[in-house]
Amino acid sequence: MKEKFTIGKLAHEAGVNVETVRFYERKGLIQQPVNGTGFRTYPKSAAQRIRFIKRGQELGFSLKEIKDILALQLRDKAKCSDMLLKTEAKISEIEKKIKDLERMKDSLSQFAQCCEDKDIPLSECPVLECFIELGGCCS
Repeated sequence: MKEKFTIGKLAHEAGVNVETVRFYERKGLIQQPVNGTGFRTYPKSAAQRIRFIKRGQELGFSLKEIKDILALQLRDKAKCSDMLLKTEAKISEIEKKIKDLERMKDSLSQFAQCCEDKDIPLSECPVLECFIELGGCCS
């Protein structure tokens, strides 16, 4: 007989909490088992699937993207190139976010340099003026 897990045991085995399992069920990422005995029992493979989902999230994939990847695994004609396209798209998205974050960091660094006197009243703080003025500050 194949090993079956209760929802609590599944959550423990997958390293998540019970609410995460239920959430993934509602999102259609894992199947809610048929309840014939009064207890939900899950196959051992459900723990692997949840760990796959969590790893996908760690890599920056949204739940919708992960659901698409899981569906891709079920397609007979799916190829490695299909997954490669998704991976390359995620890399591009991450690179764009990094550029945006670098731009934000540079702007904030310039704002921080405006504050020469840390003891002036907040109402006269040049950093706050930087937030208000569209053209920037310390020019």
